[in-house]
Amino acid sequence: MNSRRTKSVFAAVSALAVLALGATACASSDKASTDTGSQNASAANPGGGEKIKVVASTDVWGSVVTAVGGDKVEVTSIIHDPSADPHSYETTASDAIAAKNAKLTLSNGGGYDDFFSKLADQATGAQKLVAVDIAATGNENEHVWYSLPGVEKIADQVAAKLGEIQPASKDAFTANATAFKGKTQELLKKVSGLGGSGAKVVATEPVAHYLLDSAKVTDATPPAFAEAVEAEQDVPAAALNEVKQLISGKQVKALVNNAQTTTPVTQQVVGDAKNAGIAVVDVTETLPQGVTDYIAWMTKEVDALAGALK
Repeated sequence: MNSRRTKSVFAAVSALAVLALGATACASSDKASTDTGSQNASAANPGGGEKIKVVASTDVWGSVVTAVGGDKVEVTSIIHDPSADPHSYETTASDAIAAKNAKLTLSNGGGYDDFFSKLADQATGAQKLVAVDIAATGNENEHVWYSLPGVEKIADQVAAKLGEIQPASKDAFTANATAFKGKTQELLKKVSGLGGSGAKVVATEPVAHYLLDSAKVTDATPPAFAEAVEAEQDVPAAALNEVKQLISGKQVKALVNNAQTTTPVTQQVVGDAKNAGIAVVDVTETLPQGVTDYIAWMTKEVDALAGALK
């Protein structure tokens, strides 16, 4: 994601301000949850005791923690706005307060949410999980939330860490993770083989790489095009022309478009695809507005890809 996108701008907070506000952490914890998109506002735990405070870098990972932790966790997702950019996000005082009170943190890693490392350092007594490290895909692509097998591993690790923090609820966390993985397995069955007939696509960015891989769909995007977009550089004319020819010649079944990216080049190729009658499959990096459930979100993404590949 880059500076040319239509993103919300966040105010930076100085280190002195964060340190000064640290003393008021307890009094301000409710405000932090509101400001940063807490998945569960109440700290009361129906099962007894306080809820486990968890801080996730994005609402995608926050939704996974919520699925595993259920009503025994209070999740604060730092990035919870579809227009926010994890690459350039500046942390706030309330973010620091939430991190300081956390018992567990979950970040994406892989250079995707570098802002979170400073917050995790403030969570001195917290268990810390990094999705990219757990998913262990063996690929440099950091968008591991589209790797369903990887997300299953992350759910297991979340359950294990929550169980260490609250041993009395260990079995509940394990059961929740098992139920969550049952749903991801259903999605894997649905997506597997969608590209079995040799289907090809082009993409504005390799965000959905792992989903396409599970579907056995060939990403025909010229490397020079993908590399230029990822590096926030101008796309070479030859690479752009190659993409346009793949679309105009209907050599691909769909254009997979990162809907959270808006550049002249992406707008151009999306327009070309629509004019050529090529399906445009929009994917995102965070949960769409009004969506809080990972499985519901990913089901819509899989269904959209399946429809485009018919």
